[in-house]
Amino acid sequence: MDGEKVRIAYIGARTTKARNARGNGLNVYRLGQDLSWEHRQLVEMENPSFFAFDRTGRFLYTVHGDSDRVSAFSIDPSSGHLSFLNEQSTEGRNPVHLSFDHSNQFRIVANHVTSSLAVLRRLDDGRLGPVESLTVIEGKLGPHRVEQPFAKPHQVQFDPSGKWIVVPDKGLDAIFVYRLDRASGTLIKVASCETREGAGPRHIAFHPEGRLAYVINELDCSVAAYRFDPATGGIAPFQILSSLADCFTGNSRGAEIAVSADGRFVYASNRGSDTIAGFAIGEDGRMTSVGSWTTAGKTPRFFTLLCEGDVLLAANEDTDTVVAIGLDKSSGTLSPPSSVLTVGSPVCILLKDLDQT
Repeated sequence: MDGEKVRIAYIGARTTKARNARGNGLNVYRLGQDLSWEHRQLVEMENPSFFAFDRTGRFLYTVHGDSDRVSAFSIDPSSGHLSFLNEQSTEGRNPVHLSFDHSNQFRIVANHVTSSLAVLRRLDDGRLGPVESLTVIEGKLGPHRVEQPFAKPHQVQFDPSGKWIVVPDKGLDAIFVYRLDRASGTLIKVASCETREGAGPRHIAFHPEGRLAYVINELDCSVAAYRFDPATGGIAPFQILSSLADCFTGNSRGAEIAVSADGRFVYASNRGSDTIAGFAIGEDGRMTSVGSWTTAGKTPRFFTLLCEGDVLLAANEDTDTVVAIGLDKSSGTLSPPSSVLTVGSPVCILLKDLDQT
């Protein structure tokens, strides 16, 4: 049918014995309007653990967890199938996150266990050039003797203006803000903010209007609200809440966070309680809990919201499922899972709509 939309889901699955993984690489699915899944392609590779499109949406890039590599693929515009372009070293270990700057010239990668941020140039044909600069993060270590032995940048997230790169660091209990000098391909630190001791900040999600941001803290399972200054890159906290239900008394770790497209709600996942927590965002940016819901599986390392705002997809890494959960856009509450996909050790989901004419 003319103008019909086809939604493609790229799902990364861990593959290595070191991660006790059961996955087979990067899987490509068609996701139907009825939330049915149709497998389209398998690209075998080691630990594709986080994806990003370039700014044109014509290319997909993945980091390979626990390694030192990043790969580039072109996307077939009619089918969504991937074709390998090239691979580059990140000059560090365990790359965990990547982002493209707004000029689409540079890609920034967080090397989690070697405490560094790598900047690679994107070439005109979509391939990646070698690392142009490497920024090593240093600072006061957090108190957790196992999880905080050194700086551990876990994300490189541009703010909505595209001026600033925000980096939550799990090892230092700190959040750093950088700007990219495009002339030299280097990062320049402009601001930083300490978190609660032992919090272990992992990921940040911005409110659409750009002056609020919300951070999931991995080690203490909390969500913190921040005010962000788009003019200077300054960041400061003003509220923190637990991401766990008050009846949960076991061990858990925070994982992913997302703000709804309308800016009314923020969601966070917990590995251990195996839940998604939801919070309403007030006019002043403060959060109020609206509930906590099971993901019907273990270890929801990642989740994403469909652009329509009425479905949440959660990847349960340790029970090998991706579940579709209905979302009430007026109340922010979630429903029991309505669709389940079986795939080994899923850790990332990236969605793309194709135009079919």
